[in-house]
Amino acid sequence: MAAAAAAVRRAEELVEREMGGRDASHDAAHALRVRDLALSLAAELGLSSPDRLLIVELAALLHDIGDYKYTRDNAEDMSIVEKFLEEMGLEEFQREEIVAIIKGMGFKNEVSKKSIIEPTLEFAIVQDADRLDAIGAIGIARCFTYGGSKNHTLHDPKILPRVNLSKEKYMFKEEKQTSINHFHEKLFKLKDMMKTEAGKKRAEKRHKLMEDFVAEFYEEWSGRA
Repeated sequence: MAAAAAAVRRAEELVEREMGGRDASHDAAHALRVRDLALSLAAELGLSSPDRLLIVELAALLHDIGDYKYTRDNAEDMSIVEKFLEEMGLEEFQREEIVAIIKGMGFKNEVSKKSIIEPTLEFAIVQDADRLDAIGAIGIARCFTYGGSKNHTLHDPKILPRVNLSKEKYMFKEEKQTSINHFHEKLFKLKDMMKTEAGKKRAEKRHKLMEDFVAEFYEEWSGRA
């Protein structure tokens, strides 16, 4: 137990160090919220094994350290996470499971509605937690924070949401995009992509809040409200 607690504490420190300078859409606070959500979902789903909970907690904390959106070459970088897990003395199977969760959980891997791995309960919990933090009130705030950091336009009626996105098309960030289109391209889809019953239940309220927000946004943009 002491070793697990130390690993979690060191992971929190790594997250603060590696993600602390990012915009608030993918900063250390995001990782900590996802961890808290994941542990809450795990408790609701009856996952109680300390070994299993450690997998969930570390994967949730470390999931965005190598995020492709914040690397120089627009490619996912797992080197920092892999080195950290090895330094913590985790068993090989534990390291491999954490890395597999992180590599497979991103929306980019399911954007074409094809999951790249068969989800375990631990995978589903961490992925649902990350997706819950992408929707609702915090999701709205994160969407516009990220868009602002990339100089995205709030809305342009001439730029339509992209449809039938491939992984490559979704990851391509050079073409002109708008923050409001991100709701149609990703955020509105997440409710139906939740993998746990606990995640699905929580997503309902957050999804409805986004729907109401976007409807009001269009009303105000048009001058009707």
